[in-house]
Amino acid sequence: MDTPFTARRITENVWWVGAIDWDLRNFHGYLTSRGTTYNAYLILGSEPILVDTVRAPFYGEMIERIRSVIDPTRIRHVISCHAEMDHSGALPRLLQEITPTSVIASTPGAKALREHFHWDREVQEVKTGERLELGDRFLRFVETRMLHWPDSMFAFLEGDDVLFSNDAFGMHVAGSERFADELPDDLLRHEAAKYYGNILMPFSRLVQRLTDQLPGMGLPIQVIAPDHGPLWRRDTDRILDWYARWARRETRNKAVVIYDSMWKSTTLMARAIGEGLSLGGTKPKLMSLDGSHRSDVATEVLEAAGLLVGSPTMNGQLYPTIADAMTYLKGLRPANLLGGAFGSYGWSGEAVPQIEAILTNEMKARLPAPGVRVRYVPTDEDLATCREMGAAMSAAIHENRKDGEDR
Repeated sequence: MDTPFTARRITENVWWVGAIDWDLRNFHGYLTSRGTTYNAYLILGSEPILVDTVRAPFYGEMIERIRSVIDPTRIRHVISCHAEMDHSGALPRLLQEITPTSVIASTPGAKALREHFHWDREVQEVKTGERLELGDRFLRFVETRMLHWPDSMFAFLEGDDVLFSNDAFGMHVAGSERFADELPDDLLRHEAAKYYGNILMPFSRLVQRLTDQLPGMGLPIQVIAPDHGPLWRRDTDRILDWYARWARRETRNKAVVIYDSMWKSTTLMARAIGEGLSLGGTKPKLMSLDGSHRSDVATEVLEAAGLLVGSPTMNGQLYPTIADAMTYLKGLRPANLLGGAFGSYGWSGEAVPQIEAILTNEMKARLPAPGVRVRYVPTDEDLATCREMGAAMSAAIHENRKDGEDR
């Protein structure tokens, strides 16, 4: 029977056999407005190999793509580069329908698979530097622990020179295009930055170590094949360079101003701060959380030198959207930030000191200016103070960049 799901050839011996999730809009708190793909790869040879699987509901799509190339029961080896369920969810059903010789994972990956699926199946464990001969194909492995789970690893196929990078170098983009060079440059950079900012930013030191070490690993990479989004078959240095910059926390002359407001007083303050930033020579990015998603904020913060946060006080606490965003951002641990807090209040005004505590104690940000609190509606004098706050942030950003703390 004909099927709408067919494989896409990547190299002489590698086929893409993944699934396209056009409808996904929420990926554990990350707004995926363009959907995503779950990329799985079939390596042909005397003993066919499957690298990763797909999210469980997409098993049928994956198996039909495999069937468009070979009988799935011919697969002799399955490599699990990461046990998270968007990559391993279809694995139990697959193993019920085929009988591979081996399932291969890192040592933490083998443990994670057992704990996910409560099985006692033997999993062959590999470590960094190991080289396996699987039939007439040779693969090398690199553990990438905490990028972004303890079990994460790369697999490199010799001959075809494909790096299966799992959750590194990917992005959440659904589409029929399989290669990065088939998509617009601005979309690629934005979605790669959003992916890095929302998933890999907390592990930037490890990313930096990896990007520094990768050129010396002796891997002649021709294709980077991540598990989400398009593959890189040309200009692979572009995505590697982006990751190196983001990992080093190379910032732009930009400050993000996030805020929400009940009666627009805090909004007026945010706009005045934005004016102060602009007059000081720093690009402001104002984001009202009435319409901006937390993951879009994280994307902007990735390359921002400053973060200013505005909230009214509600029941002695931060406004709910601000509390949500700050909880999300502090978990992502953006480094070397300059920060600031502002907001309107009626009678108690706890929001501004609460924001300052999060910025200084939990995000390790330095505050160039004291927080600005305004009772009810800001006066012209209050708004002038807000402009001064923006100007102080701009001056601090310029000083940091001059000193080389951010580039």
